[in-house]
Amino acid sequence: MSVPEEHLASRRSLKSRDTRWAHGMAGWLARAGVSPNAISVLSAVFAGGAMACLMVAGDQTSTPGILAVWLGAFACIQLRLICNLMDGMVAVEGGKGSPVGAIYNDAPDRVADVLIMVGAGYSGAGDPGVVKLFHVIPMGWCCAVVAVWTAYIRMLGASLTGRHDFRGPMAKQHRMAVLCGGILVELTQHLMGWERWGILTALTVIFFGGLWTCWRRLAVLGQALGK
Repeated sequence: MSVPEEHLASRRSLKSRDTRWAHGMAGWLARAGVSPNAISVLSAVFAGGAMACLMVAGDQTSTPGILAVWLGAFACIQLRLICNLMDGMVAVEGGKGSPVGAIYNDAPDRVADVLIMVGAGYSGAGDPGVVKLFHVIPMGWCCAVVAVWTAYIRMLGASLTGRHDFRGPMAKQHRMAVLCGGILVELTQHLMGWERWGILTALTVIFFGGLWTCWRRLAVLGQALGK
Protein backbone atom coordinates (compact mmCIF):
# COMPACT_ATOMS: atom_id res chain seq x y z
CA MET A 1 0.00 0.00 0.00
CA SER A 2 1.35 3.42 -0.87
CA VAL A 3 2.13 5.94 1.84
CA PRO A 4 0.41 9.36 1.65
CA GLU A 5 2.74 12.20 0.68
CA GLU A 6 1.90 14.12 3.86
CA HIS A 7 3.18 11.18 5.91
CA LEU A 8 6.43 11.14 3.96
CA ALA A 9 6.83 14.88 4.52
CA SER A 10 6.45 14.38 8.28
CA ARG A 11 9.35 11.92 8.54
CA ARG A 12 12.25 13.12 10.62
CA SER A 13 15.70 12.83 9.03
CA LEU A 14 17.54 10.11 10.97
CA LYS A 15 20.99 8.65 10.34
CA SER A 16 19.94 5.46 12.10
CA ARG A 17 17.41 4.85 9.31
CA ASP A 18 20.29 4.09 6.94
CA THR A 19 21.99 1.51 9.18
CA ARG A 20 22.10 -2.18 8.34
CA TRP A 21 20.49 -3.27 11.61
CA ALA A 22 17.54 -0.91 11.11
CA HIS A 23 16.87 -2.18 7.59
CA GLY A 24 17.21 -5.75 8.77
CA MET A 25 14.78 -5.30 11.66
CA ALA A 26 12.28 -3.38 9.53
CA GLY A 27 12.40 -6.09 6.87
CA TRP A 28 11.86 -8.81 9.47
CA LEU A 29 8.89 -6.99 10.99
CA ALA A 30 7.35 -6.42 7.55
CA ARG A 31 7.75 -10.08 6.61
CA ALA A 32 6.26 -11.11 9.96
CA GLY A 33 3.14 -9.12 9.15
CA VAL A 34 3.53 -6.60 11.98
CA SER A 35 1.68 -3.42 11.07
CA PRO A 36 3.35 -0.02 11.50
CA ASN A 37 0.29 1.17 13.42
CA ALA A 38 0.78 -1.62 15.98
CA ILE A 39 4.43 -0.63 16.34
CA SER A 40 3.38 2.97 16.97
CA VAL A 41 1.02 1.88 19.75
CA LEU A 42 3.74 -0.36 21.20
CA SER A 43 5.96 2.71 21.57
CA ALA A 44 3.46 4.15 24.05
CA VAL A 45 3.38 0.82 25.88
CA PHE A 46 7.15 0.97 26.33
CA ALA A 47 6.81 4.57 27.51
CA GLY A 48 4.36 3.31 30.13
CA GLY A 49 6.95 0.76 31.18
CA ALA A 50 9.53 3.53 31.53
CA MET A 51 7.10 5.54 33.64
CA ALA A 52 6.39 2.55 35.90
CA CYS A 53 10.11 2.00 36.48
CA LEU A 54 10.79 5.68 37.12
CA MET A 55 7.88 6.08 39.53
CA VAL A 56 9.33 3.47 41.89
CA ALA A 57 13.01 4.16 41.30
CA GLY A 58 13.45 6.61 44.16
CA ASP A 59 12.14 4.10 46.72
CA GLN A 60 14.60 1.30 45.95
CA THR A 61 17.08 0.38 48.69
CA SER A 62 18.68 -2.83 47.41
CA THR A 63 21.32 -3.00 44.69
CA PRO A 64 19.28 -5.41 42.51
CA GLY A 65 16.22 -3.20 42.85
CA ILE A 66 18.14 -0.03 42.01
CA LEU A 67 19.71 -1.63 38.94
CA ALA A 68 16.42 -3.17 37.78
CA VAL A 69 14.33 -0.01 37.82
CA TRP A 70 16.86 2.49 36.48
CA LEU A 71 18.13 0.18 33.74
CA GLY A 72 14.54 -0.88 33.03
CA ALA A 73 13.57 2.75 32.47
CA PHE A 74 16.61 3.26 30.24
CA ALA A 75 15.78 0.15 28.20
CA CYS A 76 12.11 1.07 27.81
CA ILE A 77 13.04 4.53 26.51
CA GLN A 78 15.39 3.00 23.97
CA LEU A 79 12.70 0.52 22.89
CA ARG A 80 10.26 3.41 22.51
CA LEU A 81 12.73 5.13 20.18
CA ILE A 82 13.28 1.94 18.19
CA CYS A 83 9.50 1.67 17.73
CA ASN A 84 9.46 5.29 16.54
CA LEU A 85 12.07 4.34 13.96
CA MET A 86 10.51 1.04 12.92
CA ASP A 87 6.93 2.20 12.39
CA GLY A 88 7.96 4.61 9.64
CA MET A 89 10.38 2.18 8.04
CA VAL A 90 7.84 -0.67 7.97
CA ALA A 91 5.26 1.72 6.54
CA VAL A 92 7.47 3.26 3.86
CA GLU A 93 10.30 0.86 3.04
CA GLY A 94 8.14 -2.17 3.88
CA GLY A 95 5.19 -0.90 1.86
CA LYS A 96 2.70 -1.40 4.70
CA GLY A 97 1.45 2.16 5.09
CA SER A 98 -2.21 2.88 5.68
CA PRO A 99 -4.49 5.91 5.24
CA VAL A 100 -4.58 6.41 9.02
CA GLY A 101 -0.85 5.90 9.45
CA ALA A 102 -0.19 9.58 10.07
CA ILE A 103 -2.51 9.48 13.08
CA TYR A 104 -0.79 6.45 14.58
CA ASN A 105 2.61 7.93 13.77
CA ASP A 106 1.99 11.06 15.84
CA ALA A 107 -0.70 10.52 18.49
CA PRO A 108 1.03 7.76 20.52
CA ASP A 109 4.18 9.90 20.62
CA ARG A 110 2.36 12.60 22.55
CA VAL A 111 1.19 10.05 25.10
CA ALA A 112 4.69 8.57 25.32
CA ASP A 113 6.32 11.95 25.95
CA VAL A 114 3.94 12.72 28.82
CA LEU A 115 4.31 9.30 30.44
CA ILE A 116 8.10 9.39 30.38
CA MET A 117 8.53 13.00 31.51
CA VAL A 118 5.98 12.77 34.32
CA GLY A 119 7.51 9.51 35.49
CA ALA A 120 10.96 11.08 35.51
CA GLY A 121 9.65 13.97 37.57
CA TYR A 122 8.64 11.59 40.34
CA SER A 123 11.77 9.43 40.26
CA GLY A 124 14.34 11.52 42.12
CA ALA A 125 15.19 12.00 45.76
CA GLY A 126 13.47 14.64 47.87
CA ASP A 127 10.40 16.51 46.67
CA PRO A 128 9.23 14.75 43.48
CA GLY A 129 10.44 16.58 40.44
CA VAL A 130 10.66 20.01 42.07
CA VAL A 131 13.51 22.42 41.47
CA LYS A 132 14.61 23.27 45.01
CA LEU A 133 15.81 26.70 43.95
CA PHE A 134 12.22 27.72 43.22
CA HIS A 135 10.34 25.18 45.38
CA VAL A 136 7.30 25.46 43.14
CA ILE A 137 8.18 24.06 39.71
CA PRO A 138 7.20 20.41 39.06
CA MET A 139 9.78 19.79 36.34
CA GLY A 140 8.39 16.49 35.10
CA TRP A 141 5.02 18.04 34.32
CA CYS A 142 6.67 21.16 32.88
CA CYS A 143 8.78 19.03 30.55
CA ALA A 144 5.68 17.06 29.49
CA VAL A 145 3.90 20.28 28.56
CA VAL A 146 6.91 21.61 26.64
CA ALA A 147 7.33 18.30 24.79
CA VAL A 148 3.72 18.42 23.62
CA TRP A 149 4.09 22.10 22.76
CA THR A 150 7.10 21.50 20.51
CA ALA A 151 5.12 18.88 18.59
CA TYR A 152 2.08 21.15 18.41
CA ILE A 153 4.15 23.98 16.91
CA ARG A 154 5.62 21.54 14.38
CA MET A 155 2.17 20.35 13.35
CA LEU A 156 0.83 23.91 13.28
CA GLY A 157 3.68 24.89 10.99
CA ALA A 158 3.01 21.93 8.74
CA SER A 159 -0.67 22.84 8.46
CA LEU A 160 0.21 26.42 7.52
CA THR A 161 3.27 25.92 5.33
CA GLY A 162 3.25 22.24 4.36
CA ARG A 163 6.66 21.74 5.98
CA HIS A 164 7.55 20.03 9.27
CA ASP A 165 10.19 21.81 11.35
CA PHE A 166 12.21 19.33 13.41
CA ARG A 167 14.82 21.81 14.63
CA GLY A 168 16.09 21.54 18.21
CA PRO A 169 17.88 21.89 20.50
CA MET A 170 15.27 19.75 22.31
CA ALA A 171 13.46 17.78 19.64
CA LYS A 172 12.28 14.30 20.64
CA GLN A 173 15.55 12.45 20.16
CA HIS A 174 17.44 15.17 22.03
CA ARG A 175 15.03 15.02 24.98
CA MET A 176 15.36 11.27 25.24
CA ALA A 177 19.17 11.42 24.98
CA VAL A 178 19.40 13.98 27.78
CA LEU A 179 17.00 12.02 29.97
CA CYS A 180 18.86 8.75 29.41
CA GLY A 181 22.08 10.49 30.41
CA GLY A 182 20.34 11.72 33.55
CA ILE A 183 19.13 8.19 34.31
CA LEU A 184 22.68 6.80 34.13
CA VAL A 185 23.98 9.59 36.37
CA GLU A 186 21.15 9.06 38.87
CA LEU A 187 21.73 5.29 38.82
CA THR A 188 25.38 5.80 39.75
CA GLN A 189 24.50 8.29 42.48
CA HIS A 190 21.83 5.97 43.87
CA LEU A 191 24.17 2.98 43.99
CA MET A 192 26.94 4.99 45.65
CA GLY A 193 24.65 6.63 48.17
CA TRP A 194 25.56 10.10 46.93
CA GLU A 195 23.32 13.12 46.70
CA ARG A 196 21.11 12.54 43.67
CA TRP A 197 20.64 15.29 41.11
CA GLY A 198 20.99 13.50 37.76
CA ILE A 199 17.31 13.37 36.79
CA LEU A 200 16.55 16.86 38.07
CA THR A 201 19.43 18.29 36.07
CA ALA A 202 18.30 16.44 32.93
CA LEU A 203 14.72 17.67 33.33
CA THR A 204 15.90 21.24 33.85
CA VAL A 205 17.96 21.08 30.64
CA ILE A 206 15.00 19.56 28.77
CA PHE A 207 12.60 22.22 30.06
CA PHE A 208 14.65 25.29 29.23
CA GLY A 209 15.98 23.72 26.02
CA GLY A 210 12.40 22.89 25.07
CA LEU A 211 11.30 26.48 25.61
CA TRP A 212 14.13 27.60 23.34
CA THR A 213 13.08 25.03 20.74
CA CYS A 214 9.50 26.31 20.82
CA TRP A 215 10.67 29.90 20.42
CA ARG A 216 12.92 28.99 17.48
CA ARG A 217 10.17 27.06 15.69
CA LEU A 218 7.67 29.86 16.24
CA ALA A 219 10.17 32.46 15.00
CA VAL A 220 10.89 30.48 11.84
CA LEU A 221 7.18 29.89 11.28
CA GLY A 222 6.48 33.60 11.68
CA GLN A 223 9.17 34.45 9.15
CA ALA A 224 7.79 31.92 6.68
CA LEU A 225 4.27 33.31 6.97
CA GLY A 226 5.48 36.89 6.70
CA LYS A 227 7.11 36.39 3.31
